[in-house]
Amino acid sequence: MARIHLVWLGLLSLGLLLTMESVPGPMASGESPFHFIDVAAEAGIDFVHENGASPKKLLVETFGSGLAWIDYDGDGWLDLYFVNGANLANGTPSPGNVLYRNLGNGRFEDVTQRAGVAGYGQAGTGVAVGDVDGDGLPDLFVTNYGPNILYRNNGDGTFSDWTEKAGVAGGEYWSSSAGFFDYDLDGDLDLYVVNYLDYDIEEDEYCGFRREGYRMYCHPATYDGTPDQLFRNNGDGTFTEVTHEAGLFNPTGKGLGVTFVDLDHDGYPDIYVANDTVRNFLFKNNGDGTFSDVTYSSGAGYDPNGKPQAGMGTDAGDIDGDGLFDLFVTNFSEELNALYRNTGDFIFEDISHDGDLGSSFIPLGFGTLLSDFDNDGDLDIYVTNGHVIDNVELYSPHLSYMQTDLLYENLGGRFRDVSDKSGPVFRQKHVGRGAAVADFDNDGDLDLAVSLCGGKALLMRNETGNRNRWIAFQLEGKKERLALGARLFVTANGKTQVKQVTNVASYLSSNDLRVYFGLGKANRVDEVKILWPSGNEQVLRELDVNRLVHVTEE
Repeated sequence: MARIHLVWLGLLSLGLLLTMESVPGPMASGESPFHFIDVAAEAGIDFVHENGASPKKLLVETFGSGLAWIDYDGDGWLDLYFVNGANLANGTPSPGNVLYRNLGNGRFEDVTQRAGVAGYGQAGTGVAVGDVDGDGLPDLFVTNYGPNILYRNNGDGTFSDWTEKAGVAGGEYWSSSAGFFDYDLDGDLDLYVVNYLDYDIEEDEYCGFRREGYRMYCHPATYDGTPDQLFRNNGDGTFTEVTHEAGLFNPTGKGLGVTFVDLDHDGYPDIYVANDTVRNFLFKNNGDGTFSDVTYSSGAGYDPNGKPQAGMGTDAGDIDGDGLFDLFVTNFSEELNALYRNTGDFIFEDISHDGDLGSSFIPLGFGTLLSDFDNDGDLDIYVTNGHVIDNVELYSPHLSYMQTDLLYENLGGRFRDVSDKSGPVFRQKHVGRGAAVADFDNDGDLDLAVSLCGGKALLMRNETGNRNRWIAFQLEGKKERLALGARLFVTANGKTQVKQVTNVASYLSSNDLRVYFGLGKANRVDEVKILWPSGNEQVLRELDVNRLVHVTEE
């Protein structure tokens, strides 16, 4: 039996030593304000993820993959791109990544071959969306177990492989999440690539009991970590790696999720990375092209007992309306998902218990979104779940491989689990991985797409309806056209909300670039203040509600 098997058993049996009395449960029951239905089949979304599950128990098989919402053809309807895996055990190439074009009538059309974005048979993992060359067209960056791919949008419904020219193939590391952001505020988008383990499928260890059917996937502690990478845009769609120069090199990282967020409102985006079984990373942007690792002093790297958790997905948002962006991380089963409240000056308080997230203790969370799903003016929490050990029941009968998802209603900074009341899709067990949010039908409420490990994708249409009012913004910057990093302050009925333009969050995935604000019963927006990454400030007043507003930087 491999040494690391004992580590797994220690983690898996932890729940047998604890009772749920030690973990706070959900608040008082009641009707859910949300209702979602899975419309993937009727929409024409037939993507099936290939995880390559095999008796060899290659760790890549557990990973799942991500997805991206991208309006690649600029018609105002969000299209959907899925990354696919491969069967590495027998060397079978991937069935290919898939791009679906949104037809605007609730249905999607597979345009992968026409667009030229199927990949090259690799085991794909994550995807990021950004405009690498400043032409205003969204491009695709796909991470893999092996060399990564950058697809440049040609503007005619097709993409070209830009990887070699751009210099971002990598390949020396197993890459997971990635994202574009303008860390140095020079007007072009830079690229951050999260890397996972130093892992070779040819040298995989045996883990678990040596009995028929008991072999298990090895614990990440079996393998060394790898450093993330920062690529600075040279201004022409080519990149230079500047990880060391920027102060970001750390070979102990085992990164899975990432988000960029201006935590101190100084105009510069900071970086938060969810790491698996080692501390998370919080990097403060110093505004001079470098970052400082402030994890230890921040309180956002460990659980309340000072122990690292198995971070998977992450997102950021103002959950309590105090104007500061908070952090959320999904963790392994028998670890609470972590909600870190921003108290200012890069100091965070873990309020996972106080926030009533106890029902996240047993599931294993991956993709996650902080979004206002009922348009009442605060951020709710969605988490897709699924274990990584497909025979986990043999070792811990109280755990399961397939799991249901979680949906929490925000009750003013505390949360109520309304999952089983929010539609039949929340009672279906599956193995969730990537998740991304968008208003794909342009009706004003936010929908979800989810990639399942070894299963059919979900398209979860929000049927909550327009019981509450809303307003959304699509920004166009003067130089960096997608306006990533812009912050919006929206005031209605005496309440101000703050959000930022970003599509980087969750797990391996990329979200809608448009920014949505729920307004409750407000029938007018009094003021919108936009702080552009360029430093410009723009103010709009007296706006009608229930509409998408296009704003060009003045």
